[in-house]
This record gives sequence, structure tokens and C-alpha cells, in this order.
Amino acid sequence: MNSIRPYLLLMRMDRPIGTLLLLWPTWWALWSASDGHPDFNTFLIFTLGVFLMRSAGCVVNDIADRKYDGQVKRTQHRPLAQQQLSVNSAWVLFVALMLGAAMLLLFLQQLTVLLAMVAAFFAITYPLMKRLTYLPQVYLGIAFSFSIPMAYAEVTGTIPQLAWLLFVANILWTTAYDTIYAMVDRRDDLKIGVKSTAILFGDLDRVIIGIIQLMMVLALFLFGKQAEFSLPYFLAVITVLWMFVYQQFLILSRQEDRCFKAFLHNNWVGLVIFSGILLHFLLKS
Repeated sequence: MNSIRPYLLLMRMDRPIGTLLLLWPTWWALWSASDGHPDFNTFLIFTLGVFLMRSAGCVVNDIADRKYDGQVKRTQHRPLAQQQLSVNSAWVLFVALMLGAAMLLLFLQQLTVLLAMVAAFFAITYPLMKRLTYLPQVYLGIAFSFSIPMAYAEVTGTIPQLAWLLFVANILWTTAYDTIYAMVDRRDDLKIGVKSTAILFGDLDRVIIGIIQLMMVLALFLFGKQAEFSLPYFLAVITVLWMFVYQQFLILSRQEDRCFKAFLHNNWVGLVIFSGILLHFLLKS
């Protein structure tokens, strides 16, 4: 078991929050595109795909950051930073995860496969963005949102305007919560030269996060209007607005532990939105 543990840690099996934050928008899209009745095989493929791609993204991220993670308090105990695994072993794991994800594509439509290839490019190149731009959180948002047009493409054979509206909403959400996450590492990142929106926004971080969160709520409202969703969905959106107020309260002092708590809280945001969509279809039927 001890020999397997570093691989599991490399895949963040001990921290499922990233998988959940990627899974919720995937399920939003699957339920919305299928009028509340997603095919089980499609549901299973997309859910497994989320797990595999998130794990692969964590592995390639740690490979790219192995010389930096040891200098950051939050990441100093990661397997590659502690040299519990060789870089070659990490690459083998990454290739195995990508092959597993590629096998799932064999069961999907051509348009979905094309979108998946674009999504994979964003996921794999994301670690480089922390060296090249102060907007890696936006880049991650794009990578985390491609499951939305993929779901619509697979279920409906096309990508309606509705899908792109939800796509934008999720980019905004990801940018907001990952900026909060970056606030945890800001002091260490400044020392080692890693870039982030938390550094870019500076003293305006809370204000800009709040604006992004409001834009996300607006996008969700417009999505619900275009999808002709009923009251339960809009109650969920209103609940999310208040949840963002709570997150603003948590990050008010910019204390690292409170910022991390606010980041984790976004799992419940995803659940609330999904619950609103699910309730709409349950009551509709």
C-alpha cells in the first residue's frame, strides 16, 4: 500500500474537491441537454472522464511544478516535491490516465471527440500559464468548462447558444474560486515568481472576485431564462448569490485558512445549482 500511496496522492485522491468542481458543471450540462433524462452510458462516460482528466491534470501540473512546490507551504509535501516518486514514474501515470480517457472517446460522437481534444490541450498546457501570464485562473476556467459543450454535443448533436452561455458562466465561476484559492499561496508565489490573478488584482482582489461572482449569477439567470427553467432553479441561483456573500465574508481578512475555506465552499455552490436543475425536471415530469 505504501508503494501505491504516492501515486494516489499525485492524483489528489485525498482531495476530491477538484474532481467535484469539475463534475458539477458536467452534470448541469448533461441534465439540461437531455431534458432531465441523461442516458446512463453517457452519464457514466462523462463522469469517468472527469475523474481521469482531473487526475491527469494534477499529475502534469505536479511534474511542471516539482521545482516550485517544495517552496510553497500548501504544496511542499506533494510526492514529487518530496521525491517520493521519480519524474519518469509520474509521466507513466500521466500517459496511463490519458490513455484511459482516450478509450472513453471511442464511445462518443465525432463532434464530442473534437471538443475533448481541445479540452485536453487546455488541461495539459495549463501549468505553463502560471509562468507566462497573470491569468492562469481564466485559462483553467476554459479547461474546466469544455465538458459543457461536450455534453450538449453528445446529447443533441449540436452546440446551442444555451451551452455557450453556461460555458461562460462556468469560466466566471472557476476564475472566481481559483483566484480565492490563489490568495492562499500569494505570498509564496510572489517569492518564487509564479503568477496568478490573486497577484494581478492585488488590493482589489475581493472587489474583482465579487464582480466576477455577480457576473456568474447573471449568466446563470440568463441561462435559466433561455432554458425556460421553473422556480426551483431560480431559487437555487438566489441561494448561490447569498453563498457568494458568505464567501466574501470569509475572505474579508485575506487570512489563508479562511480563503481556503471559501474555496472549498464552492463545492456546495455546484451542488445547489445542480439541485435546482434536477428539481426543475423532477417537478416538470
